[in-house]
Amino acid sequence: MRLDEIAPGAACFVDANIFIYHFTGASEECSDFLNRCEEGAVQGITSANVILEVLHRLMMVEAVTKNIVVPPQILKKLQRQPERIRHLSDYATHVEKIVEMGITIIPLSWDQIMKSQTLRARHGLLVNDSLVIATMLIEGIDALASNDEGFVRVEEITLYRPTDI
Repeated sequence: MRLDEIAPGAACFVDANIFIYHFTGASEECSDFLNRCEEGAVQGITSANVILEVLHRLMMVEAVTKNIVVPPQILKKLQRQPERIRHLSDYATHVEKIVEMGITIIPLSWDQIMKSQTLRARHGLLVNDSLVIATMLIEGIDALASNDEGFVRVEEITLYRPTDI
């Protein structure tokens, strides 16, 4: 299903790639969806581990965009030259805007971690993806905004995806 098909007033979990596409200007549909969250038309919810993923990925994007490092092996290059990280700050400014969008951020709990193992075994999900689903199930959320193909096989949720990526 498309992002614009999320019903008004619905609670929807927002995955990292939706934020990444918005902040990098890669998807107008993701920006429109996040505007709906900010206006209160959709109740946007995410989790602390998603925020950490967004921080990390935007840091890597900024490092390349500012020519601080050149792909491949962006992470390894930054780890070897930590002084270059000091020149990065836009990624953090972007992430601070997530709360301003009216997105609720759920803290990571031991229950989520434990439930995620069962979900990894059942659906073949990676750790962060299984934490997303665990959080959704614990919080009673069935709508997920994501462009991650791995969520297609999770029957407990309804996946809403951008079509302009």
